[in-house]
Amino acid sequence: MLRWSIPLFRVRGIQLSLHSTFPLLLAYVAWQGWRPDEDGSGGGWLGVGFNVVLVLCFFVCVVLHELGHCLTARRFGIGTRGILLSPIGGMADMEAIPRQPSREILMTLAGPAVNFVIALMLWLFVRHLPDETPLYSVGGLLYELCGWNFAMGCFNLLPAFPMDGGRILRAVLATRLPYARATFWAATAGKVLAMVGIAVAIWAGAPMVAVLFSFIFFAGEAEYRLVCRREQEAEHWRQWQLRQIVLADGLRTLPGQGDGNDQT
Repeated sequence: MLRWSIPLFRVRGIQLSLHSTFPLLLAYVAWQGWRPDEDGSGGGWLGVGFNVVLVLCFFVCVVLHELGHCLTARRFGIGTRGILLSPIGGMADMEAIPRQPSREILMTLAGPAVNFVIALMLWLFVRHLPDETPLYSVGGLLYELCGWNFAMGCFNLLPAFPMDGGRILRAVLATRLPYARATFWAATAGKVLAMVGIAVAIWAGAPMVAVLFSFIFFAGEAEYRLVCRREQEAEHWRQWQLRQIVLADGLRTLPGQGDGNDQT
């Protein structure tokens, strides 16, 4: 997680870092803001400033989303190594994922819940703004943040592992299936949805969305392999401990050992 990242500061003891490619996102949205709209309006430095501020404010919401996961995990005794912000969103590096489905569901729902609360609070404000509120204004900025937070909350609930919705699906499946098998089916569903998302994003001309779904496709498979490796390691140690117990029992039951009949 620390590779190619720039440490920023700590929030509630959790290290916040920025991926080295994050400035590329700011450069892209600045270029988008510089270009005028189809009717010739907007663009220029005002558009650049608005887009950059909007993205920075949105990533503050992303940090709050991840803190929702992290602080809920802390209540279950699970620490967080850090939060990494990249052009495609945020990622919390948890020390562990609880195997209890109810706890994983609560941890997972905490993130989107933060976005829905932010969206609701902003909506209670922007609903009183006049319809002719200009885009490049504080009201326009808050209106955009309201919509983006609502969209982020809904998007994260898609059953595409390892997104939040996919983790909820894995937790539900884990009530009936072994953990690794539940992860496999959640990751498979995520890959199917990711391929559909990539196709739709390319058709709609949304390259950043296509990149995001591509990340979901490969990240789900990578996490499934990680779960399998950890399951194999855990099984290896269980077998090793069992052999040690059997060996110790065998030594205790050898003839003449500990029967009190030794003579000197």
